[in-house]
Amino acid sequence: MIGKMLVGTDGSATAERAVDRAVAMAAERRASLTILSAGPDGARIAQEAADRHDEQGIEVRAVGAAGEPARALVDEARRGGYDLLVTGNKGLSGVYRLAPVGKVPAKVAHHLPCSLLVVKTT
Repeated sequence: MIGKMLVGTDGSATAERAVDRAVAMAAERRASLTILSAGPDGARIAQEAADRHDEQGIEVRAVGAAGEPARALVDEARRGGYDLLVTGNKGLSGVYRLAPVGKVPAKVAHHLPCSLLVVKTT
């Protein structure tokens, strides 16, 4: 059973596709959802994503985090007791754009205490 979900976003269009999928899944399962964004504007980015979905009838929480995104997601997943982490498959910059799976999903996969759903966003 999935009762508590976490999704990461950097505010990009591709990351928003992962957020949209996480919101839809949370609504289907009546699960709570935390939207996390790491970096200097993380709190603002997470809150904007949460505000886009405030009419979905689910509990949506926004979290800004400092530091590297993969580490922030793993730390939150461990701290929060989540059942599922949702990420997009690719970022938008650097050589990682050419890889079949983006940097964040690849980094978190082996360290999560929960399941991982990688959403095809590109």
